[in-house]
Amino acid sequence: MYKTFIITAGILAIPFLSPSEKKMTKAPDFSLESIDGKTIRLSEYQGKIVVLEWFNYNCSFTKYNYEQTTVVKDLIKKYKDQDVVFLAINSTDNQTLEKNKEFAERNNVDVPILQDVAGTVARQYQAKKTPEFFIIDRNGNIVYRGALDNAPMGKSPKIEKRVNYVDKALNELIKGERVSKEKTKPYGCPLKLAK
Repeated sequence: MYKTFIITAGILAIPFLSPSEKKMTKAPDFSLESIDGKTIRLSEYQGKIVVLEWFNYNCSFTKYNYEQTTVVKDLIKKYKDQDVVFLAINSTDNQTLEKNKEFAERNNVDVPILQDVAGTVARQYQAKKTPEFFIIDRNGNIVYRGALDNAPMGKSPKIEKRVNYVDKALNELIKGERVSKEKTKPYGCPLKLAK
């Protein structure tokens, strides 16, 4: 009886944080060169919502998203007039500027593709997969990280409704709501960083 009381009292003493009191993670600032030679700095987009997509033109999941479906392009089109900025980051160590350009031109990739050959930004964000998405709110906080959706290569689980996590989070942010699902498990190709 005595032990039970101590455990219960200990549990009751734990402070519970409301969603608004949760500590937010600030997005690390970075400066990277895009494939068209421009220098892009994250802090230039303060006050806007930013979507970072870790990108690899050799990854079958990235290829699927740009060559066989328009799911990412549709997101970009849907939110382009709502102060949402999309940036693709290629941190794969053995990929070239020319190949990035070729892929972008062939597939009408209409967002800046940033070169992170040293893997510095990928390490700052602890990105592990391509594709992997990070959403940064207007205050510079990371409010979502993980998969594009629950349908790798267009195959959603039989028992679940198909959900585009990035679209859902952006929709919530634009409505002024808190992102309801802040993290999901990314799927795709392992990110190969320079040593």
